[in-house]
Amino acid sequence: MRAWALVLIAACGSPSHSSTADGGDADAPMVAGSGSCTAAPAAETGQGTYYNATGAGNCSFDAGSDFMVAAMNAADYGNAAWCGACLAVTGPMGNSITVRIVDQCPACSHGDLDLSETAFGMLSPLSAGRIPISWHEVPCDVTGPIAYNFQMGASQFYAAIQIRNSRYPIGAIDALAGSATTSLAKQSYNYYVAASGLGPGPYDLRVTDERGQVIEDAGVALGNGTTEDGTDQFPVCPGE
Repeated sequence: MRAWALVLIAACGSPSHSSTADGGDADAPMVAGSGSCTAAPAAETGQGTYYNATGAGNCSFDAGSDFMVAAMNAADYGNAAWCGACLAVTGPMGNSITVRIVDQCPACSHGDLDLSETAFGMLSPLSAGRIPISWHEVPCDVTGPIAYNFQMGASQFYAAIQIRNSRYPIGAIDALAGSATTSLAKQSYNYYVAASGLGPGPYDLRVTDERGQVIEDAGVALGNGTTEDGTDQFPVCPGE
């Protein structure tokens, strides 16, 4: 059971698709700072193709029934930086759709997206095969709090945590223990890992999204292939 709630902080900064963790007063839920986020990543242009998407892929999300998904090109995918991000994609006829990044497209060039058949078909007939697109990040239309998903095999000796149901992609996860902070290392398959573990738990965790906003949760129980809800959700950045 979780002992107390969260700290949520919004910070200003320069345009980036990476971020660093920020501390906060854990005595009570609060919102602090300027109320703005780092600037959204710049819009991109490229080519859109399609594949038989299930919702699973390099980002290690589960397959599901939501097929409005896409795979990010390898150059932009980086170290899973875009996993879980939602993108507004505009096709050659000027109509737009929103997709969530769940996979990587190794053969795609910078700016390209490999869309699900469902998503591609909303921009162009599948027979086109390849179309010009433009895209930019938008807040994901999620409900409820973020969730902590523990990889199968996680234990007190090996911690592997993934954040799900987030409005924005995740930039950092830190475990807090008194004055000590342990930063979990992000992996290309979209888990954050403490290779030597974090002990038996429960854990006090600080999660920073890619826009610089912070949520802190206390009393997160160790899981093994299980998911536990957090206490809050990242707010929509001003103007988005």
